Amino acid sequence: MRMRAIEVTEYGESDVLEYVERDAPDTDEGEVLIEVEAAGINFADIMQRRGVYPDGPEPPYVPGMEVSGTVAEADDVAAYSEGDRVVAMVDRGGYAEYAVADARTLLPFPDGLSASEAAGFPVQFLTAHSCLFEWGGLEEGERVLVQAAAGGVGTAAVQLASNTGAEVFGTASAPEKLEHAAAHGCDHPINYEETDFRDVIDDKTDGEGVDLVLESVGGDVFDRSLDALGHFGTLVTYGVASGMPAKASNQRLLFENKTVKGFHLGQASRHDPTKVMKAVPDLTDGLESGELEVVVGEEFALEDAGDAHAFIEDRDSIGKVVLRP
Repeated sequence: MRMRAIEVTEYGESDVLEYVERDAPDTDEGEVLIEVEAAGINFADIMQRRGVYPDGPEPPYVPGMEVSGTVAEADDVAAYSEGDRVVAMVDRGGYAEYAVADARTLLPFPDGLSASEAAGFPVQFLTAHSCLFEWGGLEEGERVLVQAAAGGVGTAAVQLASNTGAEVFGTASAPEKLEHAAAHGCDHPINYEETDFRDVIDDKTDGEGVDLVLESVGGDVFDRSLDALGHFGTLVTYGVASGMPAKASNQRLLFENKTVKGFHLGQASRHDPTKVMKAVPDLTDGLESGELEVVVGEEFALEDAGDAHAFIEDRDSIGKVVLRP
């Protein structure tokens, strides 16, 4: 069977993404073939395409790590059958008409969601939930700073933290993004282009700082996020969007009583999926009830994947960006 897909032909800018025809992937035992209805785009896809993602795939390859669609082929081991609508995280291969997923990574398709909304659910909500609660230990009444609060993970994190009863600080780069964050539960939207978020947090907390920071940028933002963290606080880092890794001084952590943790959804899922996947029932219930929302900011046709990547890299995106085959 032949299919249309996007290939990264070489590392580089968004124009290295090529729309090609190729054979549909084969499945092994315990895997299912999914006819893709929508594929979520994540910043990790962009870092892989640039060739700066640790242990990332080598060209040529089909990118994409989350999809929604219909099971086209499944063996007797799988809990889902041909014709079932599902959501899945995949190692790669999501930017295509068909993708292969480990049957253990399949998630139920939440009732009432569109294909694009479902495709934007797994990576952003499982990342946000893990960083906030399993890794960050956030509780009602605590204060949290969410960097990039209008992005995919940021939007999910703001909703989850607000629903828990936390006081939410969030950063973004434009008025419409700040409005978006506020509409989803951010108590203190901060334009980082105009204001130092540390000053706002200092003012709003009487110098005490926040209890938790979700940080995905690296570089100077990581360092300043540590500044915004109060004594006994925790910073969870889950990305390096700036391309500039950061380091935390052990002496600083020692004398300021601060904790830094790292979270990577793919690695966590491979080493102990129960730590991540146990949140799925509650998240699915929240999405189906309307308590939580997957915000799809933009949809692109599969053949326009390069434009979609450029759209994100130009910081034009709000919420999730999705491809539709």
